[in-house]
Amino acid sequence: MTFMIDPVLAVADSALRTLFARPHATRDLPVPSQAQGELTDADRRKAGALMRVNHVGEVCAQALYTAQAAVARDPALRAHFIEAAHEETDHLAWTRQRLDELGARPSILNPLWYAGALGLGLIAGRLGDPLSLGFVAETERQVEAHLDSHLDRLPVQDSASRAVVEQMKLDEARHASQAVDAGAAELPAPAKALMRVASRVMTTLAHRI
Repeated sequence: MTFMIDPVLAVADSALRTLFARPHATRDLPVPSQAQGELTDADRRKAGALMRVNHVGEVCAQALYTAQAAVARDPALRAHFIEAAHEETDHLAWTRQRLDELGARPSILNPLWYAGALGLGLIAGRLGDPLSLGFVAETERQVEAHLDSHLDRLPVQDSASRAVVEQMKLDEARHASQAVDAGAAELPAPAKALMRVASRVMTTLAHRI
């Protein structure tokens, strides 16, 4: 009974902490290589919208990793997912801090994004550890590309947001590499395409809501 209850409690705890508690990072906020410039109101709105999208991505990351840990067959892999979720908490805290500093708010649809990502994580985990890892690797590759596009779109003078995105991009690339090293299976092309479509819908809505 404890074996069945513990994963459920872990999922519930993650949901409550992600959606309703203030996240605390274990690493300091990345320091920009140059001083933060003066932002116009338009710059702040643009940067705030982009960082809201990134914050949504981290909400989803918490749900994905928690769900995959809950159904992982291999105890070592379960520990890997839990550790990855802890590191993604840094990203969650950093993006939330930048939202506050920019005078922007998180997406009001965060509970919906969390629930959807949780469901995907449970499905991926049930397909077996190799495919679950493959889902992680592909997700992180797509997130890395998405963050790279944000570096092109963020106001040049917003060095604080750019430093956060740059560090997040490095971390996501490492997570993808770790998943491959752990035995990730390559996902079929239709699955990758479907993931890109779902991501596009989410980022479009989160940019505005």
